[in-house]
Amino acid sequence: MMSLVPFMQAGRRRPPDGFVIVAVLWILGALATLASIYSVYVIDTAFAFKAHDDRLQAEGLIKAALELTAHQVVARQDGERRSNGSFGFQLGNAFVSVQFRSEAARIDLNRAPKELLAGLFYSFGAKPEDALLYADRIVAWRTKPTPGQDAEASFYQAAGRRYVPRGAPFPHPAELWLVHGIPEVLIERAMPFVTVYSGTAQVNILDAPAEVLAALPGMTPDRLQAVLQQRTAMPQTPQNGQLLLSLLGEAQSQATIESTKTIRVAAQVRLDSGRQLGAEVVIYVPDADSEPYNVLSWRDGLDE
Repeated sequence: MMSLVPFMQAGRRRPPDGFVIVAVLWILGALATLASIYSVYVIDTAFAFKAHDDRLQAEGLIKAALELTAHQVVARQDGERRSNGSFGFQLGNAFVSVQFRSEAARIDLNRAPKELLAGLFYSFGAKPEDALLYADRIVAWRTKPTPGQDAEASFYQAAGRRYVPRGAPFPHPAELWLVHGIPEVLIERAMPFVTVYSGTAQVNILDAPAEVLAALPGMTPDRLQAVLQQRTAMPQTPQNGQLLLSLLGEAQSQATIESTKTIRVAAQVRLDSGRQLGAEVVIYVPDADSEPYNVLSWRDGLDE
């Protein structure tokens, strides 16, 4: 009797070997893709942690710079407060360079008289009548309106603004951008020279940059040049400060040699990783027997 086994085996189909190979290759490819994605994730996570560590280290160094600045401001042997200066220090593998200056070197938007505000815009090229108008807009913004007679609010509404003047002091210099009627190009130029932290209507002639001194009433180019040259040539003492004031003529009433308790600190941190952080901080430095300082404003950015 003939066996049927060979015929039965011959009738069965064997699975193709190529299908198994393709399936294995697909699995290996998927695993390789997952491994690549995971490696990218690990690398990105490591960079993120490193950037976070750099920021924490830099912030700690900036706080140390503020402590040292506060010490230098109040630690003079003659009892006078130091209003400007610069220094540097190295801590670990990081280096920090610091410059500080009294906030009275800027024009206070909340305290400065109309003439000083107008002088700033005039020094930037505005016509005298326009500069006075821009100063009026700032004064109106910070002044509480008379009930029932708020012409300034009507001015903003007629211009299509969805807000009215604050009618109170500027809380931050950037609010100057909201004052209607002042060209943006002039606001942009004025921002580095205005503040809300000095607490004085006068500017410090020992610390103010040329742009601020030029805003003083009656300041001429020749007088400005004489003041700047004299300030550079002599040490900063009360006697020399009085000499500078005498050069101002009619502008003496809006200038001072007294330092305020608010200091603007510019700190630049260079880490050993090559990254840099620049911070500009305004601090209030009270008397030596109290807290070292209070932060009024802090602005920073990595790799600036």
